[in-house]
Amino acid sequence: MDRMKRIADFWKDVVEQNDANLRLHFWDNALIRWHNTNEMFTVDEYIIANCEYPGKWNGTIERIEEIGDTVITVVRVHDIEEKISVHATSFIKFAQGKIIEIDEYWGDDGKVPKWRMDKNIGKQIK
Repeated sequence: MDRMKRIADFWKDVVEQNDANLRLHFWDNALIRWHNTNEMFTVDEYIIANCEYPGKWNGTIERIEEIGDTVITVVRVHDIEEKISVHATSFIKFAQGKIIEIDEYWGDDGKVPKWRMDKNIGKQIK
């Protein structure tokens, strides 16, 4: 299967919190690191952290880059009511077609801070 299709399927399973399918993307000994909170997970722990997270979610892959055995993704993830929106930047390393490592950085989407608005600098991307 094409690696880009695998990435699309992976993110679909992440946002749908599909634990059975999610497991199929990983080698059993894969490690997942969330650097913002200084946490490292086994596959089983990652599935619990992802699939038991409260709420229903949607997501959109905004960017994909491939460098050797690593795919870098930027994904907007939001709850179905659009009350929460975050972006995840993920460095996903593959070995023989399955994920062996993920280094992930999550950030809340938000408004421009007042101090920058007061300086009248920058403009909206979209």
